[in-house]
Amino acid sequence: MASSTIIEACNSRKRNRKPYVFETFAIQDTIDGFSGPFRDNIRVFLQEFASIEDYTLCGFPIWSTWLISNSTGAVFPLYTIEETTQLSLHPFCDHCKFTGWSHHYVSKRRYHLLIPANENWEKTLGSDSFEIDTNVLHGLIHCNGYGHLLSINGVNEDSNLLSGSDFMDLWDRLCTIFKTRKISVNDVSKKEGMDLRLLHGVAYGQCWFGKWGYKFGRGSYGVTEQKYEIAVQFLSSLGLNKILNDFRKDIPKRRKIKQIIGTYRELSEVPMITISELLQFMLAFKSKAPVHRKMANTDLDLVEKNRPISMETFVNLMANNYCRWPSRRLEFVLIVIVNFLKENQANVGRNCGMTRHDLRNEARKFIGDTGLIDFVLKSIRCFALGNQIVRRSINPTTKLLEFTIHETAKEGSMMGNKIIFLSKNPSTKRIEFAFEDIVDANRVDNIELHLNIDQDLKYLYETVLLSYPGSDSVSLATGVVLDSKKFVKEWKLEDQENQIMALACKFLPSFDELESELTRPLSPGVVVFVPPWITIGELKGVAQSALRDTYCIMQNFVVTQIGGLRGIEDQRMLSCAVDRDAHVWVRGCRLDLNTELRYEGGPIKLKVDCFCGARDDDGERMVNCDACQVWFHTMCTGIHDHEEPASPSWVGMLAEVSLVGTDVVGEAVLVGTDVVAKAALVGMDVVVLAGTDVVAWEAEEGTARAAVVEHSRTFHYNKGLETGIYGLCSQLPQ
Repeated sequence: MASSTIIEACNSRKRNRKPYVFETFAIQDTIDGFSGPFRDNIRVFLQEFASIEDYTLCGFPIWSTWLISNSTGAVFPLYTIEETTQLSLHPFCDHCKFTGWSHHYVSKRRYHLLIPANENWEKTLGSDSFEIDTNVLHGLIHCNGYGHLLSINGVNEDSNLLSGSDFMDLWDRLCTIFKTRKISVNDVSKKEGMDLRLLHGVAYGQCWFGKWGYKFGRGSYGVTEQKYEIAVQFLSSLGLNKILNDFRKDIPKRRKIKQIIGTYRELSEVPMITISELLQFMLAFKSKAPVHRKMANTDLDLVEKNRPISMETFVNLMANNYCRWPSRRLEFVLIVIVNFLKENQANVGRNCGMTRHDLRNEARKFIGDTGLIDFVLKSIRCFALGNQIVRRSINPTTKLLEFTIHETAKEGSMMGNKIIFLSKNPSTKRIEFAFEDIVDANRVDNIELHLNIDQDLKYLYETVLLSYPGSDSVSLATGVVLDSKKFVKEWKLEDQENQIMALACKFLPSFDELESELTRPLSPGVVVFVPPWITIGELKGVAQSALRDTYCIMQNFVVTQIGGLRGIEDQRMLSCAVDRDAHVWVRGCRLDLNTELRYEGGPIKLKVDCFCGARDDDGERMVNCDACQVWFHTMCTGIHDHEEPASPSWVGMLAEVSLVGTDVVGEAVLVGTDVVAKAALVGMDVVVLAGTDVVAWEAEEGTARAAVVEHSRTFHYNKGLETGIYGLCSQLPQ
């Protein structure tokens, strides 16, 4: 169905802004009609679930689908903008280029799915809507089914939170029902100054988007999937005891790290051995922790604060909370306090407590360290010792802090997750049983120990992951993870109901076209869904229509053959000639080779041959050598991101060596004021080492002697030389 037909169909209907339920919208198997490839499914969506707006964005039509959140009551629009490539000011796609899809043919249409920032929900879209990164959701999908998630953010509207995860769920559901093929994301997300791809990579072995099936797609600076996986595995397996041992020379940092490890080990019900296990627990603990509001204590807050924890847990928490006293002394103070409270209860009465002042004076008779007493009294909220429950509370009459002790029905008497207490009803004067919940490990932050999970996470992130002492291995592995920003999710082709077959029809150029015109890797084919009983001749018509509808270069394309070099007879039945979920070669003629809209990466392909091993534009900052016209990363050449090359006519190291006729094997070359050592071995790629320290290693047929460059990064790419260069020793493949 043509776009003009969709607009006419939408205009013919009464404009409908009845919202769909956000939490359940686009769940698979709940919406009918999405039985084709993406280019057809998006049209069905616009016709059935969207209303055309009475204005355009840069001349392109806009549809809106209104959603309402049952959990928060928020009502907001999901806009869909159909951008016609031939009319666009930016017909090529940088996102495809940086993801490694620059060889894709330019698609005729691309669709922007956009939820603006909450303050713009009732406003029309502005001309800069495609550019701003504050959109709650912005995804771009080409009509061939390949697309990019450009931004994802949470919403805090009137204290009702819709998280980024909520909108990722929506995005994933939409991509699934639309039958997209691959979606990329450039993961540069941060929280509290921490790169989530590193934090979640170490904790879970995958980026934050990995929860929705996104996997490594492409690395910057020559990082490969294998290097990424090795780096993540290496960092995740760092033992907590090893970390403490490696920080032994930095006493303050070691003390702080030990305190953090001890605190969360005590809260965990299972042993934590590695930093991955520690970070997983902290992130899970954080997600379950109650929200602390500025308002006065609510009933829920009071209930939480009065739930008891065991004395053993309480002592360990105090010992790990910047406490200078050992656990045995803390435990002794608590036993003294319990004994005085029991004595006071026997002498004065069951419901009478002791003020902080009185209890402190009594404790001083046995304990000379008043600082220790004050620390323990301040930390007490509610703890259990045997069948005794000690609480701190404010006396409603005197307004003074009091400490009381109560006895449970029987030591250890429990029902489910509740303690059974003996108490006297003040009206009937009878002994009654009372029940109270036991605090679980995830609620112990309500005692007055002031756990700050965000602060602890950031300290481990900055100190352990970014500033590990004495070894380059951790910093090298961290750099590899941080240089891995492109992640991709793929949806597999699946047959539909009623035996409909899913096929990918891929164009196979002639030998002359491959040699002279279509010199880049072959572009992905188009997906078609066809019944198995059609003939190959009928499939030719379906494939021709799909290719013409998808790619600019195939506007007038004519399919002449199905199959590779020999082809398949037109009379053969499809199910007898082609397997299900197959890739089918399509050959033909009348390509529009004169169009400028050939490849998504643009008409000019940069020649990239950087020292790091990169052979294609990965989106990082680069500089061009005026002598050989090869592009290099500025970071790899010693130029900082905030600097420009010293001269407008920049000449790379290899070109400079070539110009003076110097042998490059084992040779050190002076570039500006920096000495860069490199080894260009016979049959191997050039390797540049850069760092604040002199680095030396031996290679088979050459020696790199020194590398002193201002930026602190060590490069060691392509074909490896020796595994020791990488810093992960035997973990890297030869």
